[in-house]
Amino acid sequence: MAQGTGGEYLLEFRRIGNSVKVSAIDSITAQEVSIVGPADIGQEELSRVAIRKLKYVMQKNAAEARKR
Repeated sequence: MAQGTGGEYLLEFRRIGNSVKVSAIDSITAQEVSIVGPADIGQEELSRVAIRKLKYVMQKNAAEARKR
């Protein structure tokens, strides 16, 4: 579990051959995103990218909700 400015994020790592699928889930909103990256770059970098994507998607969804 990683902690960010918006709360805590659950991270799941699944190795698939030479790649790793990382799922990041926001613990408050249950919003989920996934990324796939090379297995040799390390969990820390993969976590950072997955959380950055999750934050981006959450901000985008919030902006769309404000337009309604």
